[in-house]
Amino acid sequence: MKVGFIGTGSMGSLLLEALIDSGSLAPNQVYASNRTPEKVIRLQQRHPGLHVCTSNAETAHNSDLIFLCVKPLQFKAILDEIGSTLRPDQMVISITSPVQIHHLESALCCKVAKIIPSVAHRVQSGVCLCMYGSRIKEEDRQLFEHLLSPISKPILIDESFVRITSDLSSCGPAFLSFFLDQWINAAVETTGMDRGELTWIAGEMLLGTGKLLTQGGFTPLELQKRVTVPGGITAEALALLDSSLTGVFHRLIATTHGKYKEDLEKCDAQFGGPGAD
Repeated sequence: MKVGFIGTGSMGSLLLEALIDSGSLAPNQVYASNRTPEKVIRLQQRHPGLHVCTSNAETAHNSDLIFLCVKPLQFKAILDEIGSTLRPDQMVISITSPVQIHHLESALCCKVAKIIPSVAHRVQSGVCLCMYGSRIKEEDRQLFEHLLSPISKPILIDESFVRITSDLSSCGPAFLSFFLDQWINAAVETTGMDRGELTWIAGEMLLGTGKLLTQGGFTPLELQKRVTVPGGITAEALALLDSSLTGVFHRLIATTHGKYKEDLEKCDAQFGGPGAD
């Protein structure tokens, strides 16, 4: 199987390298192009055998699966560029939430899918959200998820829930890192303890908490109760958090959904969909 990457920025390069480093792909199975060719050349230097393509159409022509790792408003131009080179047996995969399956199917003759990857795939972890177009057969899905399985846990979701699930799976590492960074900053300022040691402790705590939630049979509420002693230190701190964070997560969701709606309307306008004039 030959796999193409159009766009090798932050997430495109992360996905590409995770698949190679995990053994899911060999470098000589990968074709890649970028509007800044030097980025692909650097990837080739790290992964000898990787094919550097001089155009997006070349990447598309040589690949069975093509990941489109570009910003939402770049999609229409990319699809116009590669559309005539694609065959019905190929699969194009979007990795951005505002570009809809129906946008892709209206512009392309091939099979289409959409995933929302996570930075956690760099360490062969995290959930990969998967959505499939009407032309995808069961064997296509199995082959594709077999490719993703060494770096993630692929999960099928309804596209209507892409934003809220992305908040947790894709944005979540940034949100939790923000929380931990603020906490560590306060700890360093208050006690003078070494930042690196605190960061390591926090990371190990986060890793263990994740295992308790996914393997240990705990729900978040059950885990709070297991740690908390009535009238104890944890209980006092949880009460502070409860009063201080009232409504913040509803506002967070409103913010991410508001930005998503804005980007979706722009994509609809480009593709002549519901948001178009």
